[in-house]
Amino acid sequence: MTIYVLSVVLAALFLLIVLELVRRQKLKEQYSLLWILFSVTLLIVSFNVHFIEWISDRLGVKYAPAILFLFGLLFCFAIILHLTIVITRLSSQVLRLTQELTILKEREAPRGQNN
Repeated sequence: MTIYVLSVVLAALFLLIVLELVRRQKLKEQYSLLWILFSVTLLIVSFNVHFIEWISDRLGVKYAPAILFLFGLLFCFAIILHLTIVITRLSSQVLRLTQELTILKEREAPRGQNN
């Protein structure tokens, strides 16, 4: 039963940290919604021990609290995938902006002078 209490405490603490990061504008709202949703879901699931045991029974998992870690791991994979997509898009934008800036500098430079 101790692991369930620990997961509730950690989920609540994590939710408070995310809310504080948003309040201090260290985390954008668009990303914080995912983290808030995850921590609230983890909090709800941690409170409902029978639900965790039911899921673990259906999946054939011997140690029911391992389902909490499975949910956390799957969420981390989803966040990593999302952030990889964002980084790819931003890299493409930086490349395009760099090319446009170079073209603009070449147009503005006096003829016969290359900087």
